[in-house]
Amino acid sequence: MSATRYEIAPLSSPPDACVQVPGSKSITNRALLLAALCDQQITIAHALHSEDTQVMQESLRRLGFVVQQPQPDAFVVRGAGGKIPAPQADLWIANAGTAARFLTAMMALGEGSYRLDGTQRMRQRPIQPLLDALNALGAQAVSELGTGCPPVVVRARGLQGGRVSVRGDISSQFLSALMMVAPCARQAVAIRLEGALVSAPFVQMTLRMMERFGAEAHWEDGQIHIPAPQRYHLAQDTYLVEPDATAASYFFAAAAVTGGRVCVRGLPRASLQGDVRFVEILQQMGCSVRWLPEGIEVCGTGVLHGVEADMSDISDTFLTLATVAPFADSPTRIRGVEHARYQESNRVSAVVTELRRLGIDVEEHIDGLTIYPGTPQPGMVQTYHDHRIAMAFSIIGLRVPGIVIADPECVHKTFPSFFEKLEELRGGAR
Repeated sequence: MSATRYEIAPLSSPPDACVQVPGSKSITNRALLLAALCDQQITIAHALHSEDTQVMQESLRRLGFVVQQPQPDAFVVRGAGGKIPAPQADLWIANAGTAARFLTAMMALGEGSYRLDGTQRMRQRPIQPLLDALNALGAQAVSELGTGCPPVVVRARGLQGGRVSVRGDISSQFLSALMMVAPCARQAVAIRLEGALVSAPFVQMTLRMMERFGAEAHWEDGQIHIPAPQRYHLAQDTYLVEPDATAASYFFAAAAVTGGRVCVRGLPRASLQGDVRFVEILQQMGCSVRWLPEGIEVCGTGVLHGVEADMSDISDTFLTLATVAPFADSPTRIRGVEHARYQESNRVSAVVTELRRLGIDVEEHIDGLTIYPGTPQPGMVQTYHDHRIAMAFSIIGLRVPGIVIADPECVHKTFPSFFEKLEELRGGAR
């Protein structure tokens, strides 16, 4: 693989394979933060080892926590009981949105001055709703340049607690960030949700993980109530991370577009991750889906039908659906993903542009897109430094010759071994 381009070779026959994908990024970064807030030493097993999780662990170290990595897929974190050990720190979070939101909230628990910055794209990603909420709870958090985006400066004296409102239509990470630090406030925290909530399953994930780490929280009637102060404590000293359901979506899509069979090991039906529901959309399109003891299996049938899908809850997988859709026999309408315009790239416009580059007829809407059936043509896909664009468009190349991915190394953000794993489908072809 060249550092600047990677051509995907079509499969010579449909795959018949079982694959193991890395641990979930969303769970890994939540586990790192929750472990640091605990009053004990915790091992995080089957964790994701990628740029985003390296950013998170390095930031925790700069905040004074002891974080070790005895092997690539494991972290050992010595918690500080809800305190921030360092009185000051300068954090670099690259373009890791999860780390940016979670660490901004965490810094408010400290006693001192902290700064967080990232790439040029991160400096365009909104964080003001989180800053407003933290300020209402007793922090002093500002956007340094007055843009409502990083860099962020937090002058902290611990969180007082109280009642606060937060928008849910830009990112659920604002809400998750507040929730995870709330047990460490001096008084109870009540969070009222303003407007529609995107990616709601990620908030449910946060709740379930907080409970696993020993904290009490209640979500009812559009409000989340969190008693405080509470003590985070894991009953066992090891937390096991699930395989990444978003990463799995690319391999399920490979089965769909090639008419093959792919099983992703280790994903449970009762997963913390809402993105496992992507297979339900593939089932609506005509694929066969089985929930097995060893994982989830998708079989392509050779025929795909267009669907209309509201993907507001599982928007990270809308790109995967967009690259399956050209092979359907009718149009596919994707709705509910306007907030994806504020992620690693403007994902809605980027997907539209790149599908058109490959000769596919696409309509762009404010909240999504409509993709019409067609035969993709050879071309180089621009990835906008966005790992999900690179991985999703690679699926087209498994069926169509001449698909070249620009800047393939951008996948290191969440799935460094993606292209090697994709090659495993070739070894398991029928």
